[in-house]
Amino acid sequence: MTPRKKDRPWLMRTYAGHSTAEASNELYRRNLAKGQTGLSVAFDLPTQTGYDPDHILARGEVGRVGVPVSHLGDMRRLFQDIPLEQMNTSMTINATAMWLLALYQVVAEEQGADITKLQGTTQNDIVKEYLSRGTHVFPPGPSLRLTTDMITYTVNHIPKWNPINICSYHLQEAGATPVQEISYAMSTAIAVLDAVFASGQVPEERKGDVVARISFFVNAGVRFVEEMCKMRAFGRIWDKITRERYGIEDPKHRRFRYGVQVNSLGLTEAQPENNVQRIVLEMLAVTLSKDARARAVQLPAWNEALGLPRPWDQQWSLRIQQVLAHESDLLEYEDIFAGSHVIEAKVDALVGECLAEIDRIQEMGGAMAAVESGYLKSQLVSSHAERRARIEAGEEKIVGVNIFETTEPNPLTADLDTAIMTVDPANEARVVAKLHEWRDNRDESRAQEALARLKATAAGDANMFEATLECARAGVTTGEWAWALRDVFGEFRAPTGVSSAPVAITAEEGTPLAAVRAKVARTAEELGAGRLRLLVGKPGLDGHSNGAEQIAVRARDAGFEVVYQGIRLTPEQIVNAALAEDVHCVGLSILSGSHAELVPDVLTRLREAGASDIPVIVGGIIPGADAAELKRAGVAAVFTPKDFGITEIIGRIVDEIRTANKLNPLESSEVPA
Repeated sequence: MTPRKKDRPWLMRTYAGHSTAEASNELYRRNLAKGQTGLSVAFDLPTQTGYDPDHILARGEVGRVGVPVSHLGDMRRLFQDIPLEQMNTSMTINATAMWLLALYQVVAEEQGADITKLQGTTQNDIVKEYLSRGTHVFPPGPSLRLTTDMITYTVNHIPKWNPINICSYHLQEAGATPVQEISYAMSTAIAVLDAVFASGQVPEERKGDVVARISFFVNAGVRFVEEMCKMRAFGRIWDKITRERYGIEDPKHRRFRYGVQVNSLGLTEAQPENNVQRIVLEMLAVTLSKDARARAVQLPAWNEALGLPRPWDQQWSLRIQQVLAHESDLLEYEDIFAGSHVIEAKVDALVGECLAEIDRIQEMGGAMAAVESGYLKSQLVSSHAERRARIEAGEEKIVGVNIFETTEPNPLTADLDTAIMTVDPANEARVVAKLHEWRDNRDESRAQEALARLKATAAGDANMFEATLECARAGVTTGEWAWALRDVFGEFRAPTGVSSAPVAITAEEGTPLAAVRAKVARTAEELGAGRLRLLVGKPGLDGHSNGAEQIAVRARDAGFEVVYQGIRLTPEQIVNAALAEDVHCVGLSILSGSHAELVPDVLTRLREAGASDIPVIVGGIIPGADAAELKRAGVAAVFTPKDFGITEIIGRIVDEIRTANKLNPLESSEVPA
């Protein structure tokens, strides 16, 4: 077969942002100069969850996992010398998506751009926040209204913008099977489109324009064949739903448009060099098949399980894409899997199972009802628990973790402190000072009038985007915009899914879990307690709750009474709960890098309350030097992604409880299994 003219490559992005708008702007311009063809903005957790940098919950989180954008001045600086009319920008933002897009539009207008030419995407999928990522703010109903208003505004005013990215990416990281990933994403899309069309803001003849702007953001795991078939099934189901449910006739409007970040939480801390081949294989699943090829791809860096990647690490990931697109012959051929009976059979099976699950969710009242009932979350927690059990049992193999664990010394991590980038701890104070300077210098009466208009609009039923634009122009801050809406809509604490998750592994005689259960029972008896009590806490704004949920479920199965109140707690709230529940151990889970600020605060508060004998353990992405510092501060044990055996972790928690209570260590022979 004669190769034809090469297809145009997909958009190549790097998910990036840290410290300040100035530092991130410099990083973006360097990445664009290296051949990146689009921007993907990572915002810090206060920005994502609607807090200003000076709020108590923002402490330790400012500029850690993304860039802080508190007001129009920050957005101006973030895109200084980057012509937005010519850029394709993806912004990973959900609860505060309307606010960030309004800031982006105003900056584009200030640059002299024609906003009808702006291209890019706001993630804006709130359902997956309730289920997995945890950066939600408002209840489901008001959140859906914000999404609806934003979609209708962009279709009418920024027609090339993708106002929502239905995001199954985090569902996979929370344990979703391919069937769950497709089904939950499609159910979310149905909920969004139903709400948009029911709002009356879009005339019948423009329904195709709305559907055409719905995009998806998916995860690609390491199971190559399954992942590639998943993408084909996604496209087939989307075509069916948009044609049959919404009557969209134009095939271009029905096209499944998606971007990809390959699996970050599947990267390993052990033998991290293996992550490079994982990333390549995962990228191939969404690029090799022309009929199911991603529109945009961003790859994590090899060292993301260790900490924040450096610019060089991000460059390496970009070069992986560039070698495939520009050196290989991939883009010269039609779909190379067309006609494969293996692929077709797998896709058919996925489509059938997904349609059945979508129908099940619709019978419950749709995606929002399935969120509020806890059904979707409990299903994900269960799937994740089952997967972790397979890994621990060795049924699911991970090279360097539970198979082929011996390794030569790694030159990439020989000096671990320089193998990742760290954010200057003094950065937060500088950001807060600039925020106060901004507030001091704005027209305060205009800002308050804009906020009053926003609240009045939110209390009615008019579209909120114009009022949000006025807030942006008036110098309102991210926290003020979000608090104005909190006053009207309230806040939402999503179901944790822990209490309803079934037992994932057995505790039959002779199993590791049986031994730990016996250890728990023996320790409770010696302490004169009915049951050992473990508080699992997530301080700060990190919403990655998967690890905390799995620890909570396994501790429950091991006989602990578990206190788990979900995400977004202050150190004060965690300590108060520990004292009120009279717990025997406090376990803190943090993946955002705020451990250096928040963990010592918990220790200090316990000490001041006269409860320093309660052992505190910490889990998360914690560099070795930080782990040593935490132990010096009084932390009993630190667990990182390399500690994959959850039953073993629970056993070690019991050991720390015994040590703290001056009980003799238990030898395995002393504990009947």
